[in-house]
Amino acid sequence: MKILFISPGSGDGYFCGNCYRDNLMAQALHRAGHEVTVVPLYLPLEFLGELQGKAPVFFPATTFYVEQKMRKRIPHWIRRMLDSKASLRLAASFSGTTSAAGMEQMTLSMIEGDDSAFKRHVEELVSWVKDIQPQVIHLSSTLLLAVAKPLKEALGLPIVCSLQDEEVWIDSLAPEYAQRAWQSINNGAEWIDKFVTTSYYYQQIARKRMPDIEPPTVIYPGVEISRYTSDESPECPTIGFFYRMNELDGLDILAEAFVLLKKRNTIPHLKLRIGGGYMPTEKKFLARVHKTLHPYAEDVYIEKDYTWRSHFEFYRHITVLSVPLRFPEGIGLYLCEAFAAGRPAVEPHSGSFSEIIGRAGLTYEPNSPEDLADALEQLLTNPARLAECASEAAELSRTRYNDSLSANQLLTLYEKII
Repeated sequence: MKILFISPGSGDGYFCGNCYRDNLMAQALHRAGHEVTVVPLYLPLEFLGELQGKAPVFFPATTFYVEQKMRKRIPHWIRRMLDSKASLRLAASFSGTTSAAGMEQMTLSMIEGDDSAFKRHVEELVSWVKDIQPQVIHLSSTLLLAVAKPLKEALGLPIVCSLQDEEVWIDSLAPEYAQRAWQSINNGAEWIDKFVTTSYYYQQIARKRMPDIEPPTVIYPGVEISRYTSDESPECPTIGFFYRMNELDGLDILAEAFVLLKKRNTIPHLKLRIGGGYMPTEKKFLARVHKTLHPYAEDVYIEKDYTWRSHFEFYRHITVLSVPLRFPEGIGLYLCEAFAAGRPAVEPHSGSFSEIIGRAGLTYEPNSPEDLADALEQLLTNPARLAECASEAAELSRTRYNDSLSANQLLTLYEKII
């Protein structure tokens, strides 16, 4: 089957959940023998390699942002300069905002598609896709929904759209923009043949926010298990955090919990390992985290660089994973990865975490350093319970979060609409 993914780029400087989810799906389908191309929007997706092929970056962040602000076409020579690799790399270094402030027009443009800047850029995308001639198109998010109509009208192809955590971005808009965005998503859903999501928790979110659509199909994401399994295990009990190193994702909560555990001294030789990358705007936050951890700095290891290879190495060096997010998560791919390595998780009792973790770890509430420390202590001071959770994590990886299973389920969905 010839499959085209349309996915936003993040600049590859940090762990972007949706970007990584798209990569996992595309890679799994490619390994299954299908012809898969991933088209990046906004910023390059350097990790894709052959899956990006010769696809350019459409709706480049530099040009599209400037045109949205100026509300007119910019001269070709300026566009060529803005769309250069150097300019996109510079833009990537400042990408990854967790706030929609100042991005209202771009957000609505990519959902509604009514402005002139969008129409110019989508014409280029449609023309390129015509040459590729895929059998099915898979959009990364409803935040890209506006491209569905022109693609459907020009090509008549089936279009699938993923749903995951859109409300985190949309609900951070001013209320009038958020309400308009949700209404426009409901209106534009007619151009999508099938919606798919990552958990039954998020299926319920979609049913509330998008009442006019058929409930999305749930397909749990999967990872390539063989890249995570290892006989290695850390010499000392080690708590791991592997996600973007920022306040929204709760790194400071874990740092404070770790300090509490060190003071209690109930887990001898306890260590903390942190990875997942960050952006320049998060340096002040990280300075506060470093200050919190300073008394036990010799027991903390922070990975300075983030690469896609980091995903396969990180989990071998930890005993348990904890990413205490401050928002309800629709899946948590870091959990799927930890389970592939046979590592259990301790997470807040929110969002999809109870559904995803099951018996492969613990959930706690409220999401405070004290309650997180209690949950981690409960697991790490009980070797039998820790072993049971680790065994269940590995079993869940084989039977639920396995990329070959996910690929087969996606193919079944595609075949029904082609």
